[in-house]
Amino acid sequence: FFFQASNPGQFENDSDVLWQRGHVPETIVYHGRVGINTNAPDEALVVCGNAKVMGRVMHPSDSRAKQNIREVDTNEQLRRITQMRLVEYDYKPEFASVMGIKNT
Repeated sequence: FFFQASNPGQFENDSDVLWQRGHVPETIVYHGRVGINTNAPDEALVVCGNAKVMGRVMHPSDSRAKQNIREVDTNEQLRRITQMRLVEYDYKPEFASVMGIKNT
């Protein structure tokens, strides 16, 4: 991650306290939403375009983040699935347009 300020150690607006040096060397922390190729991010990080990852991406559903993984009773799980509410939906046009989704 690269960030360059016009005055090293400070940012464009001194009242902008959202940017801070991280506790780990060569890191910076931003307390808010970050947008890449967008100036209206609606999540913690929004990347409009391709992203290249040169390392691993960890997600809470990743098995590397779990322990005590075990098989479950299939019949009980099927019973629970039949009680789920299933829905179909279309994306709102304004969301689809911003996200580049053609088939809503």
